[in-house]
Amino acid sequence: MEDMTPDSLIPYDEIVQEALRAVVGRVLGQVQDSGGNLPGNHHFYITFKTGAPGVSIPPHLKQRFPDEMTIVLQNKFWELKVTEDQFSVGLSFNQVPAKLVVPFAAITAFVDPAVDFGLQFQAAGGDDEPEPHGDAGNDSPDAEAPAATSEDGSNVVTVDFGRKK
Repeated sequence: MEDMTPDSLIPYDEIVQEALRAVVGRVLGQVQDSGGNLPGNHHFYITFKTGAPGVSIPPHLKQRFPDEMTIVLQNKFWELKVTEDQFSVGLSFNQVPAKLVVPFAAITAFVDPAVDFGLQFQAAGGDDEPEPHGDAGNDSPDAEAPAATSEDGSNVVTVDFGRKK
């Protein structure tokens, strides 16, 4: 008797990743609908692949973050616009304004440290493991970016179906 798990003809991992990315879209959509006001102490760290299809960031940011970057949506952001597939937002980097367009498929992590909530994703068409990167690049409070996981794993959802290569 073989202990091999058969290959699924249904792409469960892709379906789940898409559904969890929709959570990010819904949360950002609620912020957009409230005029860009974050409720209470909520704020978001969003990590994404800068080279993913559809990502639009200024060249100096692409040079500084050639693979992946983390942005903070807290106090200094404007013109948040959310569509079904992506969001765009204005942020300040070293006091220079910039507009970013980020497809939800490019997001690798979403964290709301105010409530210890986080989601981690496999980059669409990317490597299995995200590469290490620096702290958030945009102008944010001096607090350091939290890790996407906590020691006890509370409120962190990581989905990995162990893709076969």
